[in-house]
Amino acid sequence: MNPRIQAPVPFPGGIPGAQNESLNAGSGDPQVHIRLGYELIYRFPQPTPRILNLNIHYTRAADLIRADNMCTNPWVPLTLYRDGFGNWCTRLVAPAGPMRITADALVHDRGVPEPVVLHAQQHPVESLPEETLVYLLASRYCDTEHLSDVAWNLFGGTMPGWRRVQAVCDFVHRHISFGYQFARPTKTASEAFHERQGVCRDYAHLAIALCRCLNIPARYCTGYLGDIGVPPVDAPMDFAGWFEAYIGESWYTFDARNNTPRIGRVLIARGRDAADVAISMTFGPNTLEGFRVWADEVRQPEF
Repeated sequence: MNPRIQAPVPFPGGIPGAQNESLNAGSGDPQVHIRLGYELIYRFPQPTPRILNLNIHYTRAADLIRADNMCTNPWVPLTLYRDGFGNWCTRLVAPAGPMRITADALVHDRGVPEPVVLHAQQHPVESLPEETLVYLLASRYCDTEHLSDVAWNLFGGTMPGWRRVQAVCDFVHRHISFGYQFARPTKTASEAFHERQGVCRDYAHLAIALCRCLNIPARYCTGYLGDIGVPPVDAPMDFAGWFEAYIGESWYTFDARNNTPRIGRVLIARGRDAADVAISMTFGPNTLEGFRVWADEVRQPEF
């Protein structure tokens, strides 16, 4: 059996500039329990180093009822570290042959929709905190240099702040048609804009790039998003991609794919774009033979 890995704990005082997202302290709101996890099955022709970005974000550590301890079959040593964005990452060397990686966690959540803060104002660039400035720059998938004129032509007349970010989300939500057949790992925000097709990461990349063009810091997020409080979708569960924008002196969640406040969103990692938060970085050939993700409300959890 795999040895238990201690659940991640926050940096003392938190990471500078990071939003405190623990949802339970002092709250009288309705609460839910969410069972979430994954099962990934790979096959390797030779021993292969890997970096996995699958642990629930440290800001939700206080909400873990059962930790998302990673288990592997066959067992291999695991090394945990934090990357430059504060995300928990796991290093391992996969042996030749099949390998199963899984985790099954239980999370406490307030069970209320994400906030809408219409009065949140946009900050002049010269007033932004230094730690937000990197999220104004072009990145691997958010090629702002190709979208600046588009952004100002479409949104230059909108009210700065929350309403401007929401206008971006409304546009992207209408502009892109969703379909897994439209996914490819090289697609940039400008390509998604012109092709008008994509998956959740393409929605997020386009919205992020447009926000950055409008001088609004925006960062990519990946995590779990189950069908809690909404009609279930008749499609296999997957990890979700969304973004956060810095307005009103805080980071707020926006989701151009679903474009509505949701219940039970659980963050795994943040970065400039999907390149910073890939769930798996493999340094050699491999075949993905199985992929399963779950995020379900549990009425009577078993502890």
